[in-house]
Amino acid sequence: MALFQNRHHDSDPVWHVELLMLVAIGLQLALPDTYLLGSRYIIPICEAILLLALLVTTPKLQEFRSLPRRVASLLLIAVTSLGNIYALAQVAHQLLQPGHIQDGRQLILAAINIYLTNIIIFALWYWEMDGGGPGQRHARKRYELDFSFPQQQNEEISHPMWKPTFVDYVYVSSTNAMAFSPTDTMPLTRRAKLLMLLQSAVSLIAIALVAARAVNILN
Repeated sequence: MALFQNRHHDSDPVWHVELLMLVAIGLQLALPDTYLLGSRYIIPICEAILLLALLVTTPKLQEFRSLPRRVASLLLIAVTSLGNIYALAQVAHQLLQPGHIQDGRQLILAAINIYLTNIIIFALWYWEMDGGGPGQRHARKRYELDFSFPQQQNEEISHPMWKPTFVDYVYVSSTNAMAFSPTDTMPLTRRAKLLMLLQSAVSLIAIALVAARAVNILN
């Protein structure tokens, strides 16, 4: 089980991103047509193309600067965010239309779908933002980073050169979405705090409001 051990990586494995993005694409394809932006396949196809571009343009190096990789990553995050924001807006619109909701179960599933996709989206944002992205984090000083992980606060429990990978940002995104606040990993910069605040707000709307209203519809 060495794959899941708290060990040092010479580079940030991109297959973690590929796996979670495939999950995000599957979640978007599972949404009813009502919550989709444009054609059912337009957003997933764009995401697949951008994901392939990200994999091709990401060097397997500890430190690197790659403008094509940066552009592909930011476009991938933006397109995925756009699709999820549209879905959330459609769900909220239905809730505000008296007598318009006909399928409460569908609304619950849509809310859960949006919530899970939101976790993946913000994991991507954190991964790409922290310290300038995976190609520049290794060269950053601790005060230049956006997040402080427990392994960086206590080197006795980790490799001296330990740096977070995408899996670590998935954990940060998941705990922030569940607790509506940071847990063991602290945001250090204002942009990190604002992003975590935005994620908490979206999670609150998707679960605490939408899901609760949908349950009331079923009763």
